[in-house]
Amino acid sequence: MSVGIIILVVAVFAALGYVIGQRRALSLSASTGKKLHSLPGYYGQTVALFAAIPSLVVLVAWLFVQPAIIESRVSGMIPDSAIPDGGARSLVMADVRRIADGLDAVLARGQLDEGQLSAMRADQTNVRSLLADVGVALGSEVPNEVFEAAKVYRLGSATGNAAMAVLVLALSAGLALWSYRRIAPDLRARAISESFVKSLLIAASTVAILTTIGIVASLVFETYSFFKIYPASEFFFSTVWNPQFRGGSELGILPLLWGTFYISMVALIVAVPLGLMIAIYLAEYAGPTARSVVKPAIEVLAGIPTIVYGLFALVTLGPFLRDWVAQPLGVGTSSSSVLTAGIVMGIMIIPFVSSLSDDIINAVPQALRDGAYALGATKSETIKQVVLPAALPGIVGAILLAASRAIGETMIVVLGAGASAKLSLNPFEAMTTVTVKIVSQLTGDTEFASPETLVAFALGLTLFVLTLGLNVLALYIVRKYREQYE
Repeated sequence: MSVGIIILVVAVFAALGYVIGQRRALSLSASTGKKLHSLPGYYGQTVALFAAIPSLVVLVAWLFVQPAIIESRVSGMIPDSAIPDGGARSLVMADVRRIADGLDAVLARGQLDEGQLSAMRADQTNVRSLLADVGVALGSEVPNEVFEAAKVYRLGSATGNAAMAVLVLALSAGLALWSYRRIAPDLRARAISESFVKSLLIAASTVAILTTIGIVASLVFETYSFFKIYPASEFFFSTVWNPQFRGGSELGILPLLWGTFYISMVALIVAVPLGLMIAIYLAEYAGPTARSVVKPAIEVLAGIPTIVYGLFALVTLGPFLRDWVAQPLGVGTSSSSVLTAGIVMGIMIIPFVSSLSDDIINAVPQALRDGAYALGATKSETIKQVVLPAALPGIVGAILLAASRAIGETMIVVLGAGASAKLSLNPFEAMTTVTVKIVSQLTGDTEFASPETLVAFALGLTLFVLTLGLNVLALYIVRKYREQYE
């Protein structure tokens, strides 16, 4: 039974529990003449919650624990002789999982039965053709030990899934019945229901915190593994980025950081003035009709897929800048450049600046404007000397959000700025960013333990630390200016 069907059955149990729990509470109140402690819906909620929450928690825990147990057992069945030279056990385990999925598909199509599968060995010629029929292409000969491990993996997964389905459904039905039998007029059903909801909220908060910790921990551990095989001094201070994937790589981050900040700065130079002027117009000058048309039209920019922006940079803006600006001035010959990606990225993040700044400017108390007008200030003077300083903390936050969006952009940089890692001040030259190289280093069939792959985690951790530093600096600036207006 698939996980989706199990969840659906549990949901049905919960829905039925809610209905019959509510009806039982009403019938007991009518037959005994006692007033219910809580509203009838709370009694139904207790049955539904007991039917759904514990069983779903067990389901999630099982899904995490079962693969680890099965893989630990199966991995011990694979001798070192079955691992190709230069390969990793994790790659062999990936083949085991693919073969196991293929065997499931073969059985589902009726090409084999369980008896025939048990007697089959990897050295038989029909194994590869059978797996190819169900879309599992094996690039090399499969050792018999690996094939036997795949059969054990498939059997263990099937047995575990069946046990999981029985346990989860039995727990759901059992707890629903137990909760149903507990219903009485004096049962504090509201307190039970609210305790469940409070526990769910705490669990949701904990998941968010643990997810953040997990992301940071994964970056830190893999970065530590990278620095054990590649010098940190060369990574942070080298000006050459030249991964070879066959040894002799030079993995200096400085060209990538320079490209990231250069392209992001161009984007902010485009987006911040335009976004602020749009926000000022919408908040202070535009009438209701103009505002109802202009603001949604600008916010549409945020909904355009980044691949479309990238294609616009590649096909339209890049050739235009090359043919009409770079080549006539003799400063570049490529359509991929920092300026191309920066301008397009700036257009993309304009709504982040304009919409947030517009809301922040509208939140400035009207009394500040009225006081400025009473002192004889004009409208433009009021905006420059009263409204904008009062809204500055929020505007800084909007700019920071736009900067974070620009730093994390990948597709526009790939199509608009190219993939060349270099240190240059010429905005008409092709450059690249940290995020682009993270993707490129993790793409392809490469050994995960190699420095050329692990460097992606070091790049990610460095970018995370720099972004965190920018956030801390922005918070300091916001608090400093906010104190002047409180």
